[in-house]
Amino acid sequence: MPDREPPAWVWLKERLSRLRQSTTPVPAAGEAAAAVVRTAVVTDSAAALPAAWVTDFAADGRLAVVPMPVMVGEEIYGEGEDDIMETLALALASGSSVKTSRPSPGQFEQAYIAAQRRGFESVVSIHISSELSGTVDAARLAAARVGIPVDVVDSRTVGMAQGMGVQSALVAAADGRTAAEVRAFAEERMARTKVYFYVPSLEQLRRGGRIGTAASLLGTVLAIKPILAVDDGRIVPLEKVRSAAKAIARLEEIVAADVASRPAGQQRLAVHHFGNLAEAEMLAARLAEKCLGCPPAQISALPAVLAAHAGLGVLAVIVGESSTPVPPGPDSAGLPEAPSAVEPPPPAAGD
Repeated sequence: MPDREPPAWVWLKERLSRLRQSTTPVPAAGEAAAAVVRTAVVTDSAAALPAAWVTDFAADGRLAVVPMPVMVGEEIYGEGEDDIMETLALALASGSSVKTSRPSPGQFEQAYIAAQRRGFESVVSIHISSELSGTVDAARLAAARVGIPVDVVDSRTVGMAQGMGVQSALVAAADGRTAAEVRAFAEERMARTKVYFYVPSLEQLRRGGRIGTAASLLGTVLAIKPILAVDDGRIVPLEKVRSAAKAIARLEEIVAADVASRPAGQQRLAVHHFGNLAEAEMLAARLAEKCLGCPPAQISALPAVLAAHAGLGVLAVIVGESSTPVPPGPDSAGLPEAPSAVEPPPPAAGD
């Protein structure tokens, strides 16, 4: 089933498709001149951007997504290869070795040089949290080798939380913002974005070093089903629940409370899954009932580099806000201040 895009993202695609990198046409009488896009955006496949969305905006060079490698046994796969998800699912189900790695600096260097050749004046490069991967370091090494100015951003998050920052950067660039303003707006949007998720087993997160052995044993021996979150770039336990059904119900409550705390009409949702599309669809449907006024959630499989660590059966919900920049004021870049972290509602009785 193809990725689903809520109405706000359709607007984003239409807005960006009207703006091209080359020259700005002479406007008709009474029309405002279109902004010239001077800043390209580069990211990695951990951003979980919909494939069709990437295709639309990579065509003219304004966006590049560097694939993150996944090693299954002795074979190395890149994001987007036809059989990677099936191969990964079989490997995880059988307990075979699965590892991930950062892209090489050379891959980023190629992306930056390509942007320069397209006529862009600068690049904003947004990447998976440095607490989870060395990708930011590879990007910085590459940035030091090229002639075009590259601003490397540690997103301090992952998945569509990172992806929403990338989309925000593209919109700001399309509005003619400077590279510094593009970065600031992307960081501000990512700071306002939260990642909540549930995994049936903590074993893959333990194997990949994303959580400690003690936490993994707690989940295995005591049959605890934790709800996890990404906080300042790290995976942290949010709550401990004693059954899968209760954990998912509690996940819905936490997400609904977060959505309700945000400005009306600005909320955005994404739901990730791996090997459990039907569960993700039901989760999204229930969230639609609880989060009235919020556009429908995008439903998409986790990219392979994240699925390799989360494992089969993961359900993740990303809560964010609109990617539309506000008009700049005389004394600022026009970027609203990020709110304080959203606290989940009190645990339900008996959990």
